Amino acid sequence: MNKIARTLILITGLVFIVLGIWHDEPADIMNKAVTVCLECIGIG
Repeated sequence: MNKIARTLILITGLVFIVLGIWHDEPADIMNKAVTVCLECIGIG
């Protein structure tokens, strides 16, 4: 049972990672991170 649960969690995580990349989420996250960093140093 424990091995099956770990495998299902791993597969679910991989599916969500692929869906996030497919929906261009890394670019959105990078843009938000740059905005926050620029606001912290007073430029943005």
